[in-house]
Amino acid sequence: MEISAGIAPIELPARKTENPWRRALRSFVHQRSAIMGMIIIGILVLTAVFAPLIAPYDPEQVLIGVEDVRKREAPCIHLLGCPTEQSQHLMGVDGNFRDQFSRIIFGARVSIYVGFVTVGISLFFGVVLGAVAGYAGGWIEDVIMRILDVQLAFPFLLLAIAIVSVLGSGLINAMLGIAIVSIPAYARVIRASVLSAKEEEYVTAARTLGIAPIWILFSHILPNAISPLIVQATLGIGTAILDVAALSFLGLGAQPPIPEWGSMLSAERNQVFTAPHLVFFPGLAIMLTVLGFNLLGDGLRDALDPRLRQ
Repeated sequence: MEISAGIAPIELPARKTENPWRRALRSFVHQRSAIMGMIIIGILVLTAVFAPLIAPYDPEQVLIGVEDVRKREAPCIHLLGCPTEQSQHLMGVDGNFRDQFSRIIFGARVSIYVGFVTVGISLFFGVVLGAVAGYAGGWIEDVIMRILDVQLAFPFLLLAIAIVSVLGSGLINAMLGIAIVSIPAYARVIRASVLSAKEEEYVTAARTLGIAPIWILFSHILPNAISPLIVQATLGIGTAILDVAALSFLGLGAQPPIPEWGSMLSAERNQVFTAPHLVFFPGLAIMLTVLGFNLLGDGLRDALDPRLRQ
């Protein structure tokens, strides 16, 4: 006698596999430091976008003959008791009779431009070199990585100074110098990811199907090896802004009258005791910008690394 006849088989519910990017996003939004970094960067981006509406003056405008101002005048804020008959300058006036607040605001545009363009250049060449070295292996890997190792043997900032000295002073050349010396960092990160990813089963299957190696590398391996690169690039933006500011401070980066925070520090570095506001505000802007990108990078690292989420 068949007892089991007519009894329908029990179907177990399929397990839902959560999207890793959604899981990383949920982990990211629960980190206070990462949210603080996002807020700082958001304010910076909004300041850069709406700089003409926020700044009361043109950043390169000399106020002699326009207003009754004194050289390196202290900040004047009417709400804090500054006489209303005196022109309001929220961060004072610099040594060239220009409004410091307007220059700080427009300096956000320069910093955003510097950070993203510099990292974009180094990221492109670093990804190409690191991916090719990791996937090809053999003598190709040895040649690429040994050249990058030689570059890493030189002090970072000194090598950038040497490159800019050869190319000539200027903001563009300073960005190129920082981008060139940053290439090995991105190349090593992507090479390590490619070395790990190319042993996966989906890569073996793609090779079995006869897919071209270059297509396997850029369509199958790189999209699955991009997580550590996102973290490195985010941290690299803050580093690039700081390094270009350092070159500008030395006179090798942005040249007057470009409102760049490093060059503003350099112009007033001897007034730290007589007019401290001219040194304090550009330094504070650099510090907050770098802090924002570092907090965001740390949050992305914790969210995208499964070992740190456990």
